[in-house]
Amino acid sequence: MKIPKPSSPLALVGVTGGLVAALLMGQSLSAGPPEVGPLDPVLAAPAERLETVALARGETFGEVLEAANIGWSEQNTLLLAFREQANPRRMRDGTPITFRWYPVGDDLRGIDIALDGDETVRLQRDGAGWSSDLVYTPITVDTLYVAGTVEDLLWNSITDHTDLSEELSWEARVLIVDWLDKVFQWQVDFSRQVRAGDTYRFAMERHSRPDGTMKMASHLIAAEYVNQGTPYRAVWFDPNDDGEGTFYDEDGKSVRRAFLMKPIPLSRISSVYSSARRHPVLNTVRAHRGVDFAAPTGTPIQATSDGVVIYADWKGDLGNLVEIRAPNGWVSRYGHLSKYQAGVRVGTRVKQGQTIGYVGMTGLANGPHCHYELRRNGQALDPLSIKLPAGDPVPSSALGRWVLESRERLGLIEDL
Repeated sequence: MKIPKPSSPLALVGVTGGLVAALLMGQSLSAGPPEVGPLDPVLAAPAERLETVALARGETFGEVLEAANIGWSEQNTLLLAFREQANPRRMRDGTPITFRWYPVGDDLRGIDIALDGDETVRLQRDGAGWSSDLVYTPITVDTLYVAGTVEDLLWNSITDHTDLSEELSWEARVLIVDWLDKVFQWQVDFSRQVRAGDTYRFAMERHSRPDGTMKMASHLIAAEYVNQGTPYRAVWFDPNDDGEGTFYDEDGKSVRRAFLMKPIPLSRISSVYSSARRHPVLNTVRAHRGVDFAAPTGTPIQATSDGVVIYADWKGDLGNLVEIRAPNGWVSRYGHLSKYQAGVRVGTRVKQGQTIGYVGMTGLANGPHCHYELRRNGQALDPLSIKLPAGDPVPSSALGRWVLESRERLGLIEDL
């Protein structure tokens, strides 16, 4: 057999070495490499032995250390190291505490105390005894895409959505319902206008931990709700690039209005505006110049507009009442409050969505609710039927960036 001349001495060693190995094993050169078969697994000994306990109700961290047969002197050193990062008296019931022992013997290597899903105090030996570090859980940011059809209530459609229930906790799904209500509240009243067959689709940003749990749902990126055949779209955009973004429709007009449609999100309307309504307590027919939103006692009531508090006191049949003056002659009124939010008094400036008080049944009321009125220049108007003034559109200085970003964000939901 003629062996090709190698380009270097090293190549010759590689070629001839392979030939010698093949000849010694009695194999022909055309048979390929020898079959060695499956190898037995090689198991490495664990670097440490782990034992996790949960802090019982009323139990202290010191008692947990004592139960682990850690000496008194070492307990004090461990507690001092822990106090550098957190207060042991503020540890919550059920806090996971993981002891990390050396694989052989009863020598302690370290302790991990999970303060919450995002922070862990790690105690470990050093040359002087024990030291502590605060370890942060790494967070990844991704985008979640969801689409669905309403069968009865939007609440049920979102909270029972198969994809969402697999990806998000119950609390996170409830938060999404609240998001959609706040984004589309000026176009759709989800407490009374939702119909079977309505559809929705949205893309949201979320922050997730390595174990799959969600640290936080940041915000909706783009959303669409089709109510009785009419589509409404909203795109999140930050015109000032300062983290204080808001939502606009496809044309760059704000979906926000100068007033919220209701003072309590996702509440039930128990009585509408009427010029002749039979009073549920007095049993007489008289005008009802507002809308009643029923909710459990203590439910937060939010200001429907920016403005200044001009009244916060008892007002006869309306019980505890708050009045807020907004620009251009508008005044909103909130009655039957169980109590006022701390700091809400005459002269207080409030922002739209800010809590001003809590649902009650003070005055003449047969159940807990908020009586809500909207007046302009002293004239009472039906809050459910008037056309509310719009918010500001995308600033002209940010239009170029709006065109690019809105197109990209709407594209996230168009294929759902």
